[in-house]
Amino acid sequence: MTSSSPRKIAIVAGESSGDNLGSSLIVALKKHYPDCQFIGVAGPKMQAVGCTSLYPMETLSVIGIGAILKRLPSLLKMRRELANQLIESGADLFIGIDAPEFNLGLEQMLKDEGMQIVHYVSPSVWAWRRKRIFKIKDCVDLMVTLFPFETAIYERHHIPVTCVGHSLAYEFDMLPDVKGAREALGLHEDDKVLAVMPGSRMSEIDYLGQLFLEVAANMQNEYPGLVTLIPAANERTKNQMEKFIQGMEEPPEIRCILGDAKQIMTAADVVLLASGTAALEAMLLKKPMVVAYKVSWFSYQIYKRMISLDYFSLPNLLAGHELVSEFIQADAEVEPISEQLARLFRHGLTDQLLADFTHLHEGLMLGGADKAAQDIKAHFFEKATNE
Repeated sequence: MTSSSPRKIAIVAGESSGDNLGSSLIVALKKHYPDCQFIGVAGPKMQAVGCTSLYPMETLSVIGIGAILKRLPSLLKMRRELANQLIESGADLFIGIDAPEFNLGLEQMLKDEGMQIVHYVSPSVWAWRRKRIFKIKDCVDLMVTLFPFETAIYERHHIPVTCVGHSLAYEFDMLPDVKGAREALGLHEDDKVLAVMPGSRMSEIDYLGQLFLEVAANMQNEYPGLVTLIPAANERTKNQMEKFIQGMEEPPEIRCILGDAKQIMTAADVVLLASGTAALEAMLLKKPMVVAYKVSWFSYQIYKRMISLDYFSLPNLLAGHELVSEFIQADAEVEPISEQLARLFRHGLTDQLLADFTHLHEGLMLGGADKAAQDIKAHFFEKATNE
C-alpha cells in the first residue's frame, strides 16, 4: 500500500525533453511533498531541482532500431541493475518519463515487485505497435498524456489516464518578442533569419546535419545576406556540425551557437527542424517551419510497415490536418526542402497560420506539471489515505 505522504519517488528520463518535463514535475510535486526525495536517471535540470541520478541520462538517448540493437546488451544490463537499485531504495512510486523502449520494461519489473507506476508522456500506441497497449495495461497504474488526442485509446482499454497538456505551452508567450531576441543576438530588425535545428541526439545530427547545411547553402545562394543560426544542444553536437561545415566545398555562412534554441527560433523568420519537441516549440513561437526526419534504411523499413499515420510532426498531429510541410526519409532532400523554405520566406506568417497555431497553443494549456502532480497525488496518495 502506498503511504499517504511519499518519502521517495523514483523517476527516469531519457533525453532533454524528458529532463524538462521531469524538472517541472519535481518542482510541482515538492509543493505537495516538500520533504520527498527523488532518485533515478536525470538530466541537468532534474538534478538542479534535487533528483539524484544513478546513471548519465545520455545513456538512454538512442534512436533507430539499429542503434538500439547495437547497445541492447548494455541497456538491458543497466535496466536490471537500475530496477534493483530502485527497489532497494524503498521508493513509494515510480514515474517513467517517455523513453518507452527502456521505461516500459523497467516499469514491468518494478510493478512485479509491488511498486506503483506512472508513465508520463504517452508512447505512440495510437500510431504504431498498437499491441503495446496490453503491456501498458499490465504495468502502468496511471498514464499521463501531453496531448488531448492521445487519451481515447487508454479510455477504450480502461487504463486510468489524465491529459495535462504540455508545460511548454506556459513557457511561451502568445506572441513572441522577435525584436528583443534579435537585439540579444546582435541581429538587425530587417535581417532575413533562418534557424536550422537538426536535433539534439548525435544520431539525428548524423542523418540530418549535412542535409540541413546543404539546404542552408542553397538558401543563402537564393537570399544573399540571409542570416543562418544553429543552436547546438551541447558541445558534442556543436563540434559535429562545425566539422560538417568545414568539410563542405562552399560552406554557408552559419553561426553555430551553444544553447539558446528558444531565443534563436524567436529571432527567426523561418525554422528548418527535425521532427520532435522542437516542432512543438516552433509552433508555440508561431514560426513558419519545415519539418524533416531521417533514420537508417533498416529502421525505416521496419517503421514504415508498422506506422499508420498521415502525419508525423506535432503541429499536424494536433491539428488533424497539414499545417506545416513534412519531409521524411527519401523525400528529405535538398531541393524540395529549399523550395518550401523559399515559399515560406516569400509569404511569411499568414493570418490563418497564426490563428491555427494560437488555437493549438491555447488547447495545450491544461495545467501541465501542476495538474500532473495533483492527479498523481489524488490517484495514489489521497486514495491511500481514504483506504
